[in-house]
Amino acid sequence: MPGDPATTRIRAIDWLRGLAVLLMIQTHALALLRPELRAGTAFNALQWVDGLVAPSFILAAGFSMALTQVRAALATAADAGARRRRMLKTLRRIGEVLLVGILVNWMWFPIFREPRWILRMDILPCIGLALLIAFPILFALAPHPRALRWTALLLAAVVFGVSPLAESLGPPWEGFLNGKANAVFPLLPWAGYVYLGAAIGAATGEKGPRGAAIWLAGLGAAGIVIWLLTPWFAAVYPPHQFWVTNPANSARRWTQVCLFALALLAVEHRFAGAWLRSLPVRFVEVFATSSLAGYFFHEMLLFFRIFGFSFEARWGRACSWPQYWAVTVLLVACTFALTWLTDVAYQLVSKGRHHGALRLAKSGDAA
Repeated sequence: MPGDPATTRIRAIDWLRGLAVLLMIQTHALALLRPELRAGTAFNALQWVDGLVAPSFILAAGFSMALTQVRAALATAADAGARRRRMLKTLRRIGEVLLVGILVNWMWFPIFREPRWILRMDILPCIGLALLIAFPILFALAPHPRALRWTALLLAAVVFGVSPLAESLGPPWEGFLNGKANAVFPLLPWAGYVYLGAAIGAATGEKGPRGAAIWLAGLGAAGIVIWLLTPWFAAVYPPHQFWVTNPANSARRWTQVCLFALALLAVEHRFAGAWLRSLPVRFVEVFATSSLAGYFFHEMLLFFRIFGFSFEARWGRACSWPQYWAVTVLLVACTFALTWLTDVAYQLVSKGRHHGALRLAKSGDAA
């Protein structure tokens, strides 16, 4: 697989994230489906696919943060300020994730009258807090990618391993560490996918696409072994929600995600061509590069009433399957338009900052 490890963009992970956002829109749009249709072979198959959305989304977040930290650390010989700039940018992005998570909670709950809802553990607060906790470790070990990836793997094993035991925890931990107190995505076990992604990202930052392929394949193989040991993992713990916290269930999820990402990586490098610049690919990559905007806008369009209208208010629990797919396509189109505009705005702001920094550097040189 050609490419400079220090600069090669891993578009396969972009595609994984972009497809996860698209499937997330489809998953949440199931609120539009008539209740009696939420059963049967087709619906169950869809639920199986949808069950891979959150692991993909969270794993990609950990991958990106580790990859950028390692690349910035390895570039310090050429640019002493690279790590500091990357650190500040990463912290800003984590802050954006947490802020948008609060905005989404505001759409659902009276956060000003009951502040406890501010950090309700839905997927964005989970990702934001998990990244914030992981960041000092990733930053400290970024100059040593091998140590970082094995440390991240160890932390993932700890997170998945203790998750069933954390179900019995009460206040104040239940709002963050387990599925009680309306925590939809508690840190245990979901933060484990951040560390798996970080291990892959650290390998990629050092060795490029080859490192990504090796670790995706390795994690997939390890996941298959743990998956096959499901009866043992089910029996070794006290009573718990197997489909939520058991390590064997998590292994099933990360195995499928890693193997799918590995397939995307193979497609990217073995079938490279003009199709990589095609509109369908660009469509998916817009959702990848502005995934936070895609998440926020589809939630807003689907559930937040603007002048009395939202997709849920108009079509909620009323659609047949053909109607559901038609309305979902409309929802995706509207979300894409808003996400694309956000992506353009970010690019313009980024270019303005870059030109401003260059002018400042030139004026400093002149002085």
